[in-house]
Amino acid sequence: MEPGEPLMAVASQQELVERVWARDATVWTGSDEDKWLGWLDEPKRMQERIGDLLRFAEEVRAEFETFVLLGMGGSSLAPEVLKRTFGAKGIHVLDTTHPAMIRHAGDLVDFAKTMFVSASKSGTTLETLSHTDYFWEQTGGNGRQFVAITDPGSSLERQARQRDFRAIFSGEPTIGGRYSALSPFGIVPAALMGIDLERLLGNAVQMAEACRGETNPGLQLGVQLGDGWRDGRDKVCIDATEGGFGLWAEQLVAESTGKHGKGLVPAPGESPDGPDRQRGEVQVGDPHSIGGEFFRWEFAVAVVGSTLGINPFDQPDVQAAKDKTKEVLASGEDPKLEAEGSLDELLSTAEPPNYVAIQAFIDPMREDELRPLIDRAHETGCVVTHGLGPRYLHSTGQLHKGGPPTGLFVQVVDDYGPEVPIPNQPFGFGRLIRAQAEGDFQSLKERGRQIVRVRLEDL
Repeated sequence: MEPGEPLMAVASQQELVERVWARDATVWTGSDEDKWLGWLDEPKRMQERIGDLLRFAEEVRAEFETFVLLGMGGSSLAPEVLKRTFGAKGIHVLDTTHPAMIRHAGDLVDFAKTMFVSASKSGTTLETLSHTDYFWEQTGGNGRQFVAITDPGSSLERQARQRDFRAIFSGEPTIGGRYSALSPFGIVPAALMGIDLERLLGNAVQMAEACRGETNPGLQLGVQLGDGWRDGRDKVCIDATEGGFGLWAEQLVAESTGKHGKGLVPAPGESPDGPDRQRGEVQVGDPHSIGGEFFRWEFAVAVVGSTLGINPFDQPDVQAAKDKTKEVLASGEDPKLEAEGSLDELLSTAEPPNYVAIQAFIDPMREDELRPLIDRAHETGCVVTHGLGPRYLHSTGQLHKGGPPTGLFVQVVDDYGPEVPIPNQPFGFGRLIRAQAEGDFQSLKERGRQIVRVRLEDL
């Protein structure tokens, strides 16, 4: 479908809804979309598992003081947003390879009283496996302190069995990572947080039913976002919430729509006032209503995929940065990450419909130090997004490489300090994060994107 062609020319809105629920892949590109729609029924499936989840959570919450979730992207963002939304204590989400944060972990938790939750759908996520091996060594290889959440048959599942992990929770293979908030990847951590699963999932089931009917909240949001895109308002300024809902929605929108040179650019917390912008409304009154809001946005983004004429369930450009990282690691060289390019020149060229994307491979505890750069970027009048690396590689990285060529990129690096070894690897966390930064820098340059690198200390 070309920009400007109305959605109604393809099918009535209700027909579109019926085709989505009928798993009709021709709603999108007619490739394999029908194999990735398990999220439509997942809230009801998870309702049936509530009893088992609550029994497990009660048992381990009585034994451990702290839980650390080891995951990236779709395996970490929903738990992080749930933690913030409910103000949950005693759970930490580790989704960085920065050595400083690995060192902080030893100060934040008592390893002997901590359970580690390794979450990876594919079971091959390098960051998660590295974290798991590190904390396995720190705990003396005590399988009773480890839980795995992964798809059936994955290498992580096999490792968990070999190491006699306390529990393995199987994901649904017909759900992609960014659509997994209401699957075990979001709901197991929710149980560990003590969240009322009956209310959370009940809200999601109600929303799923509403997204079948004529008054369809997911369809309405999807049509609004698609109409905005056709009108040139491709920046979705997602409402700021105390729970940081935009952190999760950012991945859903970016990775689902940002491909083949087009897509929506999610911008959590940005003002929707501007010719290239539209509002992304978040409806979370009661915290438990976030269950329904997860589903509403999932359905909406599926509808947007139809409007854009793309497959919202694949991520064709994500592998590029991973491959570059592997190349850098395989070379045996440790990237120096020197400053490169002129920030002044980059920002002097910025004007809408450009957006400025700040990619910060820094200690998450220093994130506030990005504020002067963010403020300066706002002076251009452009939408400004910012993400921590390597987290953003699993969130907005697809959009940066495969989406509209309007992004101007600023990579920020800092001092990584003493190396922290990774068991069973010839490199440590410091060299890994430097390779990830260099790999993405090269990948963006190869695609002709404008990018500079600056040091945090120089801002």
